[in-house]
Amino acid sequence: QVQLVDSGGGLVQAGGSLRLSCATSVRIFSSFTVGWFRQAPGKEREFVAALYWRDASTYYADSVKGRFTISKDSAKTTVYLQMNSLKPEDTAVYYCAATFKSRLGYRINEYDYWGQGTQVTVSS
Repeated sequence: QVQLVDSGGGLVQAGGSLRLSCATSVRIFSSFTVGWFRQAPGKEREFVAALYWRDASTYYADSVKGRFTISKDSAKTTVYLQMNSLKPEDTAVYYCAATFKSRLGYRINEYDYWGQGTQVTVSS
């Protein structure tokens, strides 16, 4: 069973930065992908970024490319989402997720394991 614990959300002004963390219980030698998704009030959950653990390759949604960076700390089996130049439209609950079925997947149904979510609010 894979467990994910996401954290690091908060309130920040537009233009500011936050770093989200996703602590995983997956063995570091496993081939899996960790993704970040977000869901704003009244909207569907959407893909943000993904990282393939084995080679640290990454994939981003166009809306965050150049502003967000996904990375890993192998020793801590933790994945981070560094969010810079935040905008009010980035306000959402952010979820980390994991899958063994897909390399750098961006579809919700490709992911089997989910964190509890962490709120990010960007004020204008």
